[in-house]
Amino acid sequence: MTTGPGGGQSSWAQQVHQLAGASSTAADEQPVAPWKPPVEDVFQAAARRQASARPAGLGKRLAARLIDTVVVAGVTAVAAVPLGGKALDHIQDKVDQAKLSGQTVTVWLLDGTTSTYLGIILAVLLVFGALYEALPTAKWGRTPGKKLLGLEVRDIEAHEPPSFGAALRRWLVYSVSGLLFVGVVGVLWCLWDKPWRQCWHDKAARTFVAA
Repeated sequence: MTTGPGGGQSSWAQQVHQLAGASSTAADEQPVAPWKPPVEDVFQAAARRQASARPAGLGKRLAARLIDTVVVAGVTAVAAVPLGGKALDHIQDKVDQAKLSGQTVTVWLLDGTTSTYLGIILAVLLVFGALYEALPTAKWGRTPGKKLLGLEVRDIEAHEPPSFGAALRRWLVYSVSGLLFVGVVGVLWCLWDKPWRQCWHDKAARTFVAA
């Protein structure tokens, strides 16, 4: 129907045209929201990291450990060589005095002097090792040796770098067990451990080495 003298309704085509004009006017008046990139869900990201994490190959782990061991041993040797020489001189002096006395005398290798030297050497080893191992592991999840080989230390549950406490515990278990001559067993433990190939220090810190 068309609009006539009697005031009839608009035709269908006119009504469609009026609705289209009203819609375009409303769209022009409505402010346009700026485009924002989609934000990744944190839980999905964590699940994806957990799914992609795999234990590193034993060959790369061994190479990284050798690199780190050479660095720590080199710094420790700077203190150990001169102090070790003083300890040997001290023991030799005690032996010479015992010979000059003409009596049977027990010469103790470990006394106040040699114990002090040994304590300093162990302190250098543990403190520098903590700075070299624990701090980078807690901050970036890797030591310099592991960085060169593309490895990371991750928490067994969150798959993130461990806390400083866990990283320090990891280093202490590794170093102290090594000083007690059982560290070889702890390191070789990863050969048959499943599924994360953990050594003793990894189990103590609840971590694993990922590629």
